[in-house]
Amino acid sequence: MTEPTPGPVEDREIPQYAPIALLPLLALLLLGLLWGYNWVVMKAVLVDVSPAWFAALRTVLPALLLIAILPLAGKRLRPPPLFYALPIGLFQTAGFVGFMMWALETGAAGETAVIVFMMPLWLTLMAHFALKERVTRVQLLAIGLALPGLVLLISPWEKSLALGAVLLAFASGFGWALGAIWQKRYYHRYQPDLLSLTAWQMLYGGLLLMAIALWVEPFAVDPTPNFFWALFYNVVLAGALGWLLWVYSLHHLPTWIAGFGALLVPGIGVLSAWLVLGETPGPIKQIGIGLILSSLLIITLYQRRQRRNARRRAAG
Repeated sequence: MTEPTPGPVEDREIPQYAPIALLPLLALLLLGLLWGYNWVVMKAVLVDVSPAWFAALRTVLPALLLIAILPLAGKRLRPPPLFYALPIGLFQTAGFVGFMMWALETGAAGETAVIVFMMPLWLTLMAHFALKERVTRVQLLAIGLALPGLVLLISPWEKSLALGAVLLAFASGFGWALGAIWQKRYYHRYQPDLLSLTAWQMLYGGLLLMAIALWVEPFAVDPTPNFFWALFYNVVLAGALGWLLWVYSLHHLPTWIAGFGALLVPGIGVLSAWLVLGETPGPIKQIGIGLILSSLLIITLYQRRQRRNARRRAAG
């Protein structure tokens, strides 16, 4: 994560031939570094706090900080319609972050990042059934490339397979995809402000995570420097600052370039886990990771072509 819950993305596009500014690109790169390295930060903090409680803290606190920032950004404090924002919070915050943190408890940080970020592939299949979007041959190619990559990454023949962590990572990605389906289906009805929607849906999901943490176990934290660093990183750097960088990039760059920025996160997650945590994937796992990242690249390039064709049709 990684990043705070990946929030809804507005269905908008910068004109095709608009110049690409350097500052938004740098913001997107910094965002990828912050969110990618956060996989290492979150894995390391689990020696000081339980997954349930850190999931709650790393969502509620950034949400409150973003809500406090709204007036400074010229936004209204009034929350988006509950019917629209609440399911996004349940799926994209509670489901995504909660399952992700539990996956990190026993799973490798880099491998968990890659499995979670397979979300665009599951989103493609879900959109076929929920939104009646046709699955094209290019999308099937990307999915067909990713599935053997997933098998190689998981390597079920190895005795060290953490099956529970794999399933939890899958559940995290599915929760993210379900939230994206809901956001896409009803966005044009409400057209909320992105920053406001992000803040409020994070709060709703974070409160559910807080309730689950209270139900599962009493609050217990080992107040080490590592814990406070991880909390600061997730609340301020990957949390509030990360979302401000995302909103800034999204409003100044074409959506497909933002998609490339998202690909930085699992790549940097794998690299950071290797350099910091000593998680060195073997040759077979490296091939699997390469296949999955290649499939995500194909999806991103395909989305760019689809948006370009849609603009041409709209222009007549």
